[in-house]
Amino acid sequence: MTILVVRPVAKEDLDGLLELAHLASFGLTTLPKDRGLLARRIRESLRAFDRIDDTEPHGEAYLFVLEDRDKQKLAGTSGIVSKVGGFKPFYAYRVETTLHESKMLGVTKTIDVLHLVLEHDGPSEMASLFLDPAYRQGGAGRMLSLARFLFIAEFPRLFDPRVISEIRGVVDSQGRSPFWDAVGRNFFEMEYPKADYLSVVNKEFIGELMPRHPIYVPMLPPEAQAVIGKPHPESLGALRILEHEGFRSSGMVDIFEAGPIVQCSRDTIRAVRESVRAKIGSIAETPPPGPPVILSNARADFRACQAAVARDGRGDLVVSRETVWSLGIEVGAPVRTVAPRPSGPTL
Repeated sequence: MTILVVRPVAKEDLDGLLELAHLASFGLTTLPKDRGLLARRIRESLRAFDRIDDTEPHGEAYLFVLEDRDKQKLAGTSGIVSKVGGFKPFYAYRVETTLHESKMLGVTKTIDVLHLVLEHDGPSEMASLFLDPAYRQGGAGRMLSLARFLFIAEFPRLFDPRVISEIRGVVDSQGRSPFWDAVGRNFFEMEYPKADYLSVVNKEFIGELMPRHPIYVPMLPPEAQAVIGKPHPESLGALRILEHEGFRSSGMVDIFEAGPIVQCSRDTIRAVRESVRAKIGSIAETPPPGPPVILSNARADFRACQAAVARDGRGDLVVSRETVWSLGIEVGAPVRTVAPRPSGPTL
């Protein structure tokens, strides 16, 4: 049986992260194919976990990895930014519908307009979700995504009351984005992949060159209009998971490839709201019968996995030896659990 564990990224994970980055297609901004940038992301995450006793979010970037314990390799990544904005503004387009009417001609038109949004005190952001294609089965992607919500549920003070996620938009296998070609390329004079890369290095150029005036959608080429608010085919699964957790459209799209931005109140996210704390009562030599749940330890040294559990006569959890080993805990330790799906088992 493959043992998969979600944990914070470590210095030793750099080579594994780079391997994952080379598996990802264009448009996954938070997983650049650049060793130096990935090393910086690891350092930022290590600092974030070191400051976990802080009482409010300051823009920390928590990066998690999914580790195949049997093969000792990384199978995926996911992350949380505690607060977007600050010294690096959060940019997006807000999609608004305006009514244009001529009584003389008897014509009424509704027109979509894109307005640039600049936030310096923004929400928390779910980011960096990527799973090695070889592991896209058995609920590994859902576990990798939902483990982040167990971390939020355990340390809610570290995150903003509003949570968003930028879903990757439509970009083809050659790195071409119809929306970028119609809008951004005219102002930045560069191809989409380069602009996407530079946005990770330094966002200052966005504020310097991005058009500030509203953009009337009907004036864009049809192929650009068609992808506004549309997710990349490879991101549909990630979007569906978030929708099951309560995320809905924010009315905003990404400024580069116009992918949808979804949002939800932190405390109403299904996995945050329904997760419960329990105590490990005993260890079984074999996994208890029943459907699996997602479990995490209740520590800053975060670990999460998916496993079957049962309740004993005192209401404590019975788990397998493999589970306590995966979470790095012992009998008597607290854990947090949640069903993988809204209609899943409760404990």
